[in-house]
Amino acid sequence: MAAGGQGLGHRRRHAARRKAVDILYQADVTESSPSAVLAEWRSAGRSVSPYAEEVVAGVEGSLEELDAVLSEHSEGWPVHRMAMVDRTILRVACFELRAGLPEGVAINEAVEMANELSTEDSGRFINGVLGRVALDLQAGKDEQADGPSEG
Repeated sequence: MAAGGQGLGHRRRHAARRKAVDILYQADVTESSPSAVLAEWRSAGRSVSPYAEEVVAGVEGSLEELDAVLSEHSEGWPVHRMAMVDRTILRVACFELRAGLPEGVAINEAVEMANELSTEDSGRFINGVLGRVALDLQAGKDEQADGPSEG
């Protein structure tokens, strides 16, 4: 029973993540705020899970910071020049990585979404960018764990 419940949790998170991408993508395309799009969805009777809401709010609240991190790690691709769906997927995955989601989960989910929603090359591009982001995040954690040396 536990394994089935765990799988159900994964499917729910996967669906919530996809819904968050849909909301954030719509906001990008229509040049609206993600919270306004979320409110439109709710008023239209569309259900949005608490996790999707958390991701949308988190991305919206840290958009400039996320875009700076993504630009730094995308090897010559400023965020504004990326395909909208790719940058939306990257923003969600970067937010989740920074929130502590395991690297493998965040990156695999993002690559899977890119392969489904975007171009043939998008999965590889997203994998590379997120791999570099994850390495930097891990390096930061390692530095924090080492802490300042007392002497």
